[in-house]
Amino acid sequence: MKEIIAALTIHFIIPLAGLLYFLKLKIRMKKENIQNRPTIELVIIFATYGGLILVVLTELFWRWSGMASLGAFYLILVAPIVMGIIAYRSRYTKRISKYHKGVHILGLAYTVTVPVITIVLFLMGGK
Repeated sequence: MKEIIAALTIHFIIPLAGLLYFLKLKIRMKKENIQNRPTIELVIIFATYGGLILVVLTELFWRWSGMASLGAFYLILVAPIVMGIIAYRSRYTKRISKYHKGVHILGLAYTVTVPVITIVLFLMGGK
């Protein structure tokens, strides 16, 4: 029973919650009449941070798989570049709204912290 709950939570409930929250943000931005809404950037940010949550939860509570390995590969090698591009491109638009500022901060945070944490964990694992 514990395995079924873990599987449903990791692979269904958390992604569904992320999707619903993204849709809520999208509706809120439309209601607030935000100019140049950062919808594409938010899709990438939600997918990246959501993927990070799923990989961590998979490692802690589920069985590692080839799909988890592909997710980890993306999160460590590709996502910092993609998030860096988002942070770079949003540096001038961050003053438009709190959503634009959030996109900039989340892109920058991932670009800086994930590579540093990855290097530290790699160095610690080598001892």
